[in-house]
Amino acid sequence: MRQKSNFIFFIKPISAIGLILVFLASCKNSSKEINDFLADKNLPVGVAENMNHVYKDSGKVTSRLIAPVFWDFKNRKLNPYSEFPKGVKIVNINRVSRDSVTILGDYAISYEKTRVSEIIGHVVVINHLNGVILNTDQMYWDQKEKYYFTKSPFTIYTETDTLTGVGFESESNLSNWILNNTQGDFIVNQKEK
Repeated sequence: MRQKSNFIFFIKPISAIGLILVFLASCKNSSKEINDFLADKNLPVGVAENMNHVYKDSGKVTSRLIAPVFWDFKNRKLNPYSEFPKGVKIVNINRVSRDSVTILGDYAISYEKTRVSEIIGHVVVINHLNGVILNTDQMYWDQKEKYYFTKSPFTIYTETDTLTGVGFESESNLSNWILNNTQGDFIVNQKEK
């Protein structure tokens, strides 16, 4: 009968460091070559899971991005982008007006050069200060202009109204709407002059 033998190998720390250095020195590919290879194979240069990214300006939190999966395709020469294939939640915070807006969607892609993002699938935008909620299936967000727009059907809920239509534009805090093909019951306030 044969007995099984278990072998345990221990590598001294100095030997391990030497082994790693030899391995790294043998790599001849530059980071540009690696990025080009990944781009040719349509692979991301970076991947993150359970992402929770906080953006700050002058030490104050301005937004938070939460995503189960993040793919970084910034290795694309013509149009670098970031992709959120399993959905995204973005919370924008305006400390001056005490306003915050939450954006939710099943999928998102954000283009680095244009700073325009496309959010697709069960898109919900909520202004927590005034209680306005926008629902649509697809929306674009221009981060430079701080502007939302869609040509898809939408529904807007306010404290008193429900509006539906096809085609919507507004500032990123869901104010100053431009609504197309709108229907619904709503109250119009008239100011006397």
